[in-house]
Amino acid sequence: MSHHQHNELKGTNPLLGERWPSGATGRGIPGWLSGSSDKLTSTYDLVEQMYYLYVRVVKAKDLPTNPITMSCDPYIEVKLGNYKGTTRHFDKRANPEWNQVFAFSKERIQSSLLEVFVKDKDMIGRDDYMGKVVFDLNEVPTRVPPDSPLAPQWYRLEDRRGEGKVRGEVMLAVWIGTQADEAFPEAWHSDAASVHGEGVFNIRSKVYVSPKLWYLRVNVIEAQDVQPNVRGRSPEVFVKAQVGNQVLKTKICQTTTLNPLWNEDLIFVVAESFEERLVLTVEDRVSPRKDDVLGRASLPLTLFEKRLDHHPMVHSRWFDMEKFGIGIMEGETRRELRFSSRIHLRVCLEGAYHVMDESTMYISDQRPTARQLWKPPVGILEVGILGAKELLPMKMRDGRGTTDAYCVAKYGQKWVRTRTMVSTFSPNWNEQYTWEVFDPCTVITIGVFDNCHLGASDRHGGGGPVPRDSRIGKVRIRLSTLETDRLYRHTYPLIVLQPSGVKKMGELQLALRFTCLSLANMVYLYGHPLLPKMHYLHPFTVNQLDSLRYQAMNIVAARLGRAEPPLRKEVVEYMLDVESHMWSMRRSKANFFRIMALLSGLINMFKWFGEVRHWKNPITTVLVHVLLLILVWYPELILPTVFLYMFMIGLWNYRIRPRYPPHMDTRLSWAEAVHPDELDEEFDTFPTSKPHDVIHMRYDRLRSVAGRIQTVVGDMATQGERLQSLLSWRDPRATCLFVLFCLCAAVVLYIAPFRLVVLVAGLYMLRHPRFRSKLPSVPSNFFRRLPSRADSML
Repeated sequence: MSHHQHNELKGTNPLLGERWPSGATGRGIPGWLSGSSDKLTSTYDLVEQMYYLYVRVVKAKDLPTNPITMSCDPYIEVKLGNYKGTTRHFDKRANPEWNQVFAFSKERIQSSLLEVFVKDKDMIGRDDYMGKVVFDLNEVPTRVPPDSPLAPQWYRLEDRRGEGKVRGEVMLAVWIGTQADEAFPEAWHSDAASVHGEGVFNIRSKVYVSPKLWYLRVNVIEAQDVQPNVRGRSPEVFVKAQVGNQVLKTKICQTTTLNPLWNEDLIFVVAESFEERLVLTVEDRVSPRKDDVLGRASLPLTLFEKRLDHHPMVHSRWFDMEKFGIGIMEGETRRELRFSSRIHLRVCLEGAYHVMDESTMYISDQRPTARQLWKPPVGILEVGILGAKELLPMKMRDGRGTTDAYCVAKYGQKWVRTRTMVSTFSPNWNEQYTWEVFDPCTVITIGVFDNCHLGASDRHGGGGPVPRDSRIGKVRIRLSTLETDRLYRHTYPLIVLQPSGVKKMGELQLALRFTCLSLANMVYLYGHPLLPKMHYLHPFTVNQLDSLRYQAMNIVAARLGRAEPPLRKEVVEYMLDVESHMWSMRRSKANFFRIMALLSGLINMFKWFGEVRHWKNPITTVLVHVLLLILVWYPELILPTVFLYMFMIGLWNYRIRPRYPPHMDTRLSWAEAVHPDELDEEFDTFPTSKPHDVIHMRYDRLRSVAGRIQTVVGDMATQGERLQSLLSWRDPRATCLFVLFCLCAAVVLYIAPFRLVVLVAGLYMLRHPRFRSKLPSVPSNFFRRLPSRADSML
């Protein structure tokens, strides 16, 4: 098998859908353990069912006290065979409340009895036994979602031998369920029994929501009564604005005056609930290395109104500025300051833009910030993260290689994280998640990582480096390449580019289904602008978009890093492709060969025409002459013939249309035969860590310029590949629309006189600007929504 075939997509046939137990099967084995059941449910049908025995420990009361200390420090131990989990203990509390859930996997059950012990924590000797409750697994009920949660009940404690009752009661709920149960994400799992302390919180599954981001537009108009610190000096005044870690400056006012005028827009990214403040300082450029602060104003973001369209309805306001550096103390009171100058601003929170925190090539959400501008969803995306196999060891533990893998999926504002499967190279997550789809021309990103925060040994301490979760690989899937209401079950290669070269880290098993809610709305979107119309009416510059995207990524990473369990910065950056615009010789080669692959068809056509001219094949040349005579005598057949030919090609290609989603392609990415020096350059830091000052300056300048060239070349390749995808059925809806359009165009152009068509087309192209819209045309919008091979690029 070749290296490229080893990285191909593979089909799988797992047993999907939930089958729930229907009772016992005899010989003391519960029916849910034997798997002899046929009842199917309608939810969680994209993953394999995984049975769990759930034990919810709610609270206890009337627990006996120690006769010596006259108190008790209770905790509960849940034991099933060789596996046991414990709650936290409470000091001197006879009526404790825990509300903890324990989940024992079917594969790890070794007993038909569940024992719940109540014990008294002893800091010196052995913990004291207080009582127990025993359950027979044959008698445990089954809970089938969407049934209500099982109500916990009070149970009297038994003595050690189970022959009589003792003082104390415990409230418990015991049931059989699957990973669809609401208690699953927060439960303690028997397959992670070796994890203790803070590591327990870092292995849980979780759903995150990105912070709601806004663009803050600060229009700095003018200032009044700006007095320099040195009298008699003509100030060179500019305004510095800061929001959090974002700092922007206006240009220096070119007019020497005490009332400078700028009228410049400064754009920031801010997140709800607007905790930061807008800090403005008016500064004087005294020397190239020194700026004097002449005034300062600190304004809360909640002070500014929100703009939801392109109409300039935001009114400008004057704000007083505090003179900097003269707030002196007199006795124990501060002298009240009067403003020395004021500044004229027009500030608003832009709600009609989409704040981009990811690369536009792999964008997963295109909605504006303001919720009242959202359209209804056009579909539902369901993703079943089944598992992975053949993962490589990522770290050493107890003298052997191991991997603690978890999966992260990102689409729109919703992030999901599966639970961490401890010490296994073939983890089975079997977790299913659902997203609303507002635009099919978007991409979902699914990454696999190794958890390096499972215990005390992984935590940062003693001045050592903070552990980072290692990347195992990721998959990108464009939704427009999926047929609606079809179930896709495939194994995707997890490929990572490392300084030593490209490496396959394992395989990820996924099940996907894209359900259409409104075909009319989905078809309408193909002629609609890709982004909200504010991006076209008042567009940002390329440099502004790059800077704003970087700031948005930092805000998202900071917010998700504060969750529990945290989604760490290295994970967020990898999922958002933070380094996608950096210079890479390998990427440049890959984009160049993408263009050459597109031009090869045109080159072959010219070669064929040259062969026709030189009579290499007389029969072909004669047929071309006949075709030329027909088109000259009947020019009205030219366009109908072209569109009919494209219609027939589209129908012909339907037989060989792609049957599976795209995946990472090492050959397309030019990663199989990359030179080690090129990889060393690609993984170099920015700025470079190479020696010598001259090399430092030239190397960084070259990488910065070449990175933009690389992006332009990639965009050119993307446009050409979109043209190819018109008839390739990669996006079945777009190809269907285009094929039908070709058929209609062929009929209309055949019926209408050719001279009339040319006249109408010419008048339309030369129409007055008053009759033109600033928004892109329908053909342009349709073309920009077509898929390209950029989704398969590493």
